[in-house]
Amino acid sequence: MRQRKFAVCCAAILALAAVSNSRAAEQIKYENNFEKAELEKVPDEFLVLDGQFAVKEEGGNKFLELPGAPLDSYGVLFGPSFKDDCSVSARFYGTAKGRRYPTFAVGLNGVGGYKLRVSPGKKQLEIYKADNVKQAVPLEWHPGKWAHLKLSLVKAGEKEWQVNGKIWEEGEKEPEKASISFVDHEAPPSGRPLVSASPYSNTQIRFDDFVVSAITK
Repeated sequence: MRQRKFAVCCAAILALAAVSNSRAAEQIKYENNFEKAELEKVPDEFLVLDGQFAVKEEGGNKFLELPGAPLDSYGVLFGPSFKDDCSVSARFYGTAKGRRYPTFAVGLNGVGGYKLRVSPGKKQLEIYKADNVKQAVPLEWHPGKWAHLKLSLVKAGEKEWQVNGKIWEEGEKEPEKASISFVDHEAPPSGRPLVSASPYSNTQIRFDDFVVSAITK
């Protein structure tokens, strides 16, 4: 299968990345690939905020799926609660219908925390805090392909928190550098990781391979 690369570029933002892979290690605290999950249900440890999420299966692979209707914003919380020095990653699959595109995101620190969101209609990769966009970079999203999202939050100073987001397509290696970064000077809330999505294209959105890690420096 021919590999494609995401067109995500912003040198000034990448320079903000204060924590490199060489100085940080990640210890997995939670993971779920749904292979042991019961079909047509949601794992017991999940907290559905809204939406008719259910485990589905196709081609021998299980995943969490959100139906393409009704049109609204939906999400689910999972894994342990963190305040900082943590990361979350997941795979996402969505399709477009004409000029209608879904949005999907992975998040940390609960509903009022940070989200790394793919917004194909705006051709942007964004970092949100609660409902506010804090940073955005250009993104060319390819529908009908699994994409990996990873969001990390590290306390970088007394009143400084580094938020880094990465995105890469299935079959590619995780990038060494962040695709998008944001420095927050307000303390984040404590909360559980999440995934969220809006099926604006009226087609299903799939989620898989949830991983939550603690970061040690």
